[in-house]
Amino acid sequence: MTEQIIDKCRTQVKAIYDTFDASHDWQHIERVLANAERIMEHEAADAILVELAVLLHDVSDPKYKKQGEDPEKEILESLGLSETIKTRIADIIRQVSYKGGNGEAASSIEAMIVQDADRLDAIGAVGIARAFAYGGAKGRKLYDWEELPRSGMTEEEYRNIPTSSTTHFYEKLLLLKNRMTTETGKQIADERHQFMLSFLEQLKKETDGNA
Repeated sequence: MTEQIIDKCRTQVKAIYDTFDASHDWQHIERVLANAERIMEHEAADAILVELAVLLHDVSDPKYKKQGEDPEKEILESLGLSETIKTRIADIIRQVSYKGGNGEAASSIEAMIVQDADRLDAIGAVGIARAFAYGGAKGRKLYDWEELPRSGMTEEEYRNIPTSSTTHFYEKLLLLKNRMTTETGKQIADERHQFMLSFLEQLKKETDGNA
């Protein structure tokens, strides 16, 4: 029965993710699932809750969902889950969101795992690729070295006032290493963080004409 629920969820969410740009497509979900499985090798958690939360965590992302629609709620309702399980999954998903640094703290080990797994996919080489994929889809500049990174933003400011893709590193991506909550997440994040710093240093050299 559990396998049938997961398969039903996968089918429904994949159809949605296949319509998103490359920064939040089905491959993103596959990578986050792999990250979560790696973390769960060292953390005791409900693997079913984690998988369902990962599968659903971006279907109702404000960046993509249409006004008046809530695919997350609709899919959860279709799976025949108890109210308790639906609430737990919705809580995990809500706590994954960064919201410009105003996100809710993870209140369970499952939320910690999904949050770390998602944030790991926002940093390192794949994080760099995703940042520029999303920026390209939104017509944003690659870089603007005169643009000052914002801090203390509201969620509305974070979502609605665009900055260059490179500025996004300083507003979010470079901050994620210190926001990991599991030991495995922290270990993986450290290497990916260093790679981003090296990339930004090289980008600055090349765009300054020094390399």
